Amino acid sequence: MELRHLRYFTAVAQWKGYREASRHLYITQPSISEAVSDLETELGIKLFSRDGRVARLTPEGQVFYEEAMKTLAQAERSVATAQRAAKGEIGRLGIGFIGFASYPFLSDLLRKYKARHPGVALRLEENVPSGQDLAFDRGDIDIGFTRPPSADRSSSYESRLLFREPLVVALPKARKVKAKRIRIADLATERIVTFQRASSPEVFDMIIRACNDNGFSPRLHSELNNMHSVLSTVEAGEGVALVSASARNLRADNVAFFRLQPDDVRIDFVAAWRKKEPSIALKSFLQLLDEEMPAIRQKTRFP
Repeated sequence: MELRHLRYFTAVAQWKGYREASRHLYITQPSISEAVSDLETELGIKLFSRDGRVARLTPEGQVFYEEAMKTLAQAERSVATAQRAAKGEIGRLGIGFIGFASYPFLSDLLRKYKARHPGVALRLEENVPSGQDLAFDRGDIDIGFTRPPSADRSSSYESRLLFREPLVVALPKARKVKAKRIRIADLATERIVTFQRASSPEVFDMIIRACNDNGFSPRLHSELNNMHSVLSTVEAGEGVALVSASARNLRADNVAFFRLQPDDVRIDFVAAWRKKEPSIALKSFLQLLDEEMPAIRQKTRFP
């Protein structure tokens, strides 16, 4: 059924008393009369009863008119909604993030985005890099604040470097270490607590490589799935941890962080999204991200 038929019908049917409708139907615009006649043929019912020059809605025509008005109103709402979506006024945006690394900047970024685009529904998912990969595959997130995509995924993603952070060592404060830096080689006899490789392969491999480059293979004591657990294990005196410097954003009252010697490892933190035409919501988010980049890098400096 063509929408124009409904428009013609409802325009005619709204004429008061339908006396004017008769004139409108048969005299001034025969195309409307034809459209209504086509609609009657398609429906197999009479919409108007005609008595000379007077046309009135039949009972079934009255029912159809009321339903047609609802259909047209919904169509108009659909058009308006689509136009708002095209302008970025409404929509959905899924955002994945690593909590401790995103902490310095993410809340401000989200607040500014919502102020500009209050009609966009945000779906937030805190997850490790491998978990964000799965969220991308499910279509749950559109952009992730994470580590760089792995080699087998990099060709399918765009990414933007946000900051680079050093590797640090986390020790229990009970150690009473006075040095400002810890030699990596001095960790050869320590039990190393770390993030499990399945959660963040890049960081895990960097830690192993840093140890190997300084003459030893680390004694891996525990491989855990989140940074809170890693630092809690260190607090309990069950080992030391090599972690990215952003782990210091987590509250761990009984853990002390030290820069390493040599201090030549840097871990990238990026915004990543799939290589396809981004939604209007994602485009506007990337635009804001570009504007906020200087502030983000200022907030994530590692002296």
